[in-house]
Amino acid sequence: MATFISVPLKKSSEVDLVKPLSKFVTATYPAGDDQSEYIRAVEELNKLRKSALGRPLDKHESSLEILLRGCSFSRLSDLHNVRNRTAEDYGTNRTLPGYYDQLCAVEPKFPFSENQLCLTFTWKDAFDKGSLFGGSVKLALASLGYEKTCVLFNVGALASQIASEQNLDSDEGLKAAAKFYQLASGAFAHIKDTVLSALNREPTMDISPDTVGTLSQIMLAQAQEVFFLKATSDKMKDAIIAKLANQAADFYGDAFKQCQYKENLPKYFYFQEVLPVLAAKHCIMQANAEYHQSTLTKQQKKFGEEIARLQHATDLVKTVASRYDEYVNVKDLSDKISRALTAAKKDNDFIYHDRVPEVKDLDHIGKAALVKATAIQVPISQKFTDLFEKMVPMAVQQSMSMYNQRKSEIINRLIGTMREATNLCNGVLASLNLPAALEDLSGDSVPASILEKSRAIIQQGGLQNIEQLIKDLPELLQRNREILDESLKMLDDEETTDNELRTKFSQRWSRTPSGDLYKPLRAEGTNFRNILDKAVQADQVVRERYNTHCEMIALLCKSESELSAAIPSANPAKTLQGSEVVGVLRAQLAQLEEVKKEREQLESDIKSVQFDMSTKFLTALAQDGAINEEALSVSELHNLYGDYTQKVQQSLKTQEDVLGNVQTSHQEFSTLKQSNAEANDREEVMKKLASAHDSYVEITNNLREGTKFYNDLTEILLKFQNKCSDIVFARKTERDELLKELQQSIAREPSAPSFTVPAYQSGSSTPAPTPATPAGPTPAPRTVFQPQTKPQPPARPPPPSITPQAASATSAPPANMPSSPAPPQASSGPPMGPPGAPSQAQGPPYPTYQGYPGYYQMPMAYNPYNYGQYSMPYMPYQTPGQAGYPGAPQPQQHPYPYGQQPPQQQQPYYPQQ
Repeated sequence: MATFISVPLKKSSEVDLVKPLSKFVTATYPAGDDQSEYIRAVEELNKLRKSALGRPLDKHESSLEILLRGCSFSRLSDLHNVRNRTAEDYGTNRTLPGYYDQLCAVEPKFPFSENQLCLTFTWKDAFDKGSLFGGSVKLALASLGYEKTCVLFNVGALASQIASEQNLDSDEGLKAAAKFYQLASGAFAHIKDTVLSALNREPTMDISPDTVGTLSQIMLAQAQEVFFLKATSDKMKDAIIAKLANQAADFYGDAFKQCQYKENLPKYFYFQEVLPVLAAKHCIMQANAEYHQSTLTKQQKKFGEEIARLQHATDLVKTVASRYDEYVNVKDLSDKISRALTAAKKDNDFIYHDRVPEVKDLDHIGKAALVKATAIQVPISQKFTDLFEKMVPMAVQQSMSMYNQRKSEIINRLIGTMREATNLCNGVLASLNLPAALEDLSGDSVPASILEKSRAIIQQGGLQNIEQLIKDLPELLQRNREILDESLKMLDDEETTDNELRTKFSQRWSRTPSGDLYKPLRAEGTNFRNILDKAVQADQVVRERYNTHCEMIALLCKSESELSAAIPSANPAKTLQGSEVVGVLRAQLAQLEEVKKEREQLESDIKSVQFDMSTKFLTALAQDGAINEEALSVSELHNLYGDYTQKVQQSLKTQEDVLGNVQTSHQEFSTLKQSNAEANDREEVMKKLASAHDSYVEITNNLREGTKFYNDLTEILLKFQNKCSDIVFARKTERDELLKELQQSIAREPSAPSFTVPAYQSGSSTPAPTPATPAGPTPAPRTVFQPQTKPQPPARPPPPSITPQAASATSAPPANMPSSPAPPQASSGPPMGPPGAPSQAQGPPYPTYQGYPGYYQMPMAYNPYNYGQYSMPYMPYQTPGQAGYPGAPQPQQHPYPYGQQPPQQQQPYYPQQ
């Protein structure tokens, strides 16, 4: 009786996880121990997938552990159950992580999506075996949720197979079977709840909510039946056993209804085989419930009810034996119920004479559900070890990226503010010709500050350095533009191909449109192009500034003697050398230099601030399940940079006050200084030289920053190009899989529309009476399109009774028939069959006609031989007004364009008699 249903495994195509995941690790994490460890973990994950999906799995719990959670081994002999690895690779007491748990752990740590980290997983339908030309149904999706769903399906399928292999004659086997059936039910139920959200598209039929919901109910019913068997084995009370059996019958009935009334399930051969088993199990469990309930009613002295329940149980068992005997064996149960019924009737007839009620009047048997689907909670194993334990989830990575961006904005704002203030200070001093005006009191020598600026420019390379940097910028720009253009061109080409195929196949081309998928990448590409355009404008500003100060910068690059000759001389102003205002100005300039040095130290301190926010983000994610990045980042950045912001503001205020004092003192100094035209020209030249030095320093810094910017952007664009290349490659692979699937689907479709077979071919009309002699094989009908309006020929009268002697006497044709070549001897043709047998052997599929017995079924238009070959007499019998065979040619007309050939010897279709 114990026939249990198991589910076949899904099959997957091989997927290389190493290359894309390692590329992401290399691009995301800096080189070091962590990166190497992550790459080794990726290789381990790939090997684990091959172990779980790339080889046949035994129907044993160790195989299920590989899929679910991994197998813990402490002895070297246990290792071969998982993989052929040495003990040194892992050490004893180490858990081999299971594939499903690893997928759940790795999902939040890598950006698995169609437009980021694109991995295409291909799985075949577990129930659709395909056809000779069409192949089996498969689905390829770039979704880790799809991979998890299919692996969990295999978990449920393998659990059902392991349960079906248990020895139900032992307590251990019964307990294991019940556990695995409930696990299988839970796995299928989890898929039912999550598959649509995980895939975001229509799944294959084996993992559709209707299918897995039905499978979950079947597994739950079988688990309840195992509990019934356990209760029966333990000889528990009949009332309990009856309730367990009735609950199992209810579960089987629900499963049968789901399996029968779902739209797409009955077309599968698997469910066509399952349906009768479910119906039989429903009846068997109900019969068991009635049998044990009858025992209970016997104890309660309700003998009529006992007989009624046993009769109902007998009817149920007979139904199973008559309809589903090839699926289940109920002989033992039938004999047991029959014996009980015979004894009950005997006792009631001779002793109790209790009235036997109708089945509909019996009280309902109670139900006791002792099973429920095992909830799938990750990780399933308590000994699970995450291969990527040190890698933070993508939510934390994204929060860290936003935090670093906010941090960079604050640092750039503070440093930029200080640099702008320093440039403003230098500009004001250059406009006042300070400190050169204080150093040039003699009027004929080059000031020390100008000489210092000249030496600084010469040490940095002078004009050649700037010109080389300016020359390199267009080449770097062009390289970045080419990388960006090539990346976008790959997207354009793939999108064009996708649109062409979508136009060609219309609704059949069901994958995500490339235009929608590439929107984030195109937005990123547009952002890169805008950045390059702004960089070009900034380069032009720097070049114009260089052209403005080029002459003075060239003058500063000359020797001291050349520089002194180029600067106009003026009358000496030695009277100001001991003036109080000169001392005040020098003190104020020294104060400004101190402010500049403080800013340099402050800038260094701001850049050196470090804090690991990942710990806070991980804590928030663990506590709340989400990260409020903005609140956490703003609070922490305020704590880190609040003091530095105040120091920057104080530095700006100090500079403003000192510059105001410098301007006031310089006005007093200018009024005391003796001025003439030569002095004004000299002062103007020195102002330009000081401004040229400041411009040289700023231009050089700008050009170096621009060079670094273009080089850094090149690396970013190369990563962008790799991302585009990876997704285009994945889309091409997905496109090839979908094209193959469409070709198989087209091959499975019927090549011609359905049509109605004429009535005379279908044999639906009342056939003429035939002799009781068994007929020979009938030729297979050939598809012939006939007009539906053609009238059905009338029934033919029975043939005249002709003896062999009369047949031989009348074998000569009448005088009005045209002469024909002599037929071959009867001995060379097939023997004459019985009157009801067809005169043609089973050969080419000619159309058949339901004629009277002995009537030659094949029209003469197709027969190259004469009647004489079969020793059949010519019978010109025909009722008036009766038409011949439809489509038969007129006499002396050949049905084919070639001439009629004389009959030849042919091997008989049947053995000679």
